Amino acid sequence: MKAFFEWFRNVWLAVTTVAEGMWITLRTMTKTYERKAFAEIYEYPETPVPVKARYRGFHRFDLTTCIGCEKCAAACPVDCIYIEKEKSPAGKGFRINGFTIDYTKCMFCALCVEPCPVDCIFMGSNFDLSCFSRDGCIVDYAKLPLDIAWGQTSLNPTAVSESKVLYQPVWVKGEPSPYDFEAAEH
Repeated sequence: MKAFFEWFRNVWLAVTTVAEGMWITLRTMTKTYERKAFAEIYEYPETPVPVKARYRGFHRFDLTTCIGCEKCAAACPVDCIYIEKEKSPAGKGFRINGFTIDYTKCMFCALCVEPCPVDCIFMGSNFDLSCFSRDGCIVDYAKLPLDIAWGQTSLNPTAVSESKVLYQPVWVKGEPSPYDFEAAEH
């Protein structure tokens, strides 16, 4: 007889526990239908979000001051900086043919900024380089438009995608581009 009452008590406990849980669920569900006195609106900002002064965004690179020492590439812990250079025909020094940063590898640690003796690379405030392929995340600063390559404006996805079709580095700005010859022939 004692086992029967124990079983009946367990059944009653199970039924009351399930009923209590269902009551809490029903009460929470009905609260969502109550009208709120205020409206919750989240808008996407029309202007970019201001970033802090020491924010480490995409790099800014000044091609005019770079001496090609490759200290930034040596300091990079993930080896995402690739520098192509050649001996300058007009005296000593090097001419930068390619300064490429692979942002699929970069972890924005700013270790490449510190060893630069002429401060030609520094962290910018831009944080959006949206692209549809991994190739869009590999940026060659030597092939970008002058205002971006010389550190005057920040990096943007449009300039990066347009720089993929250029054939000459930035330092050849006085010579005509291959597109000028194609336009003259037509």
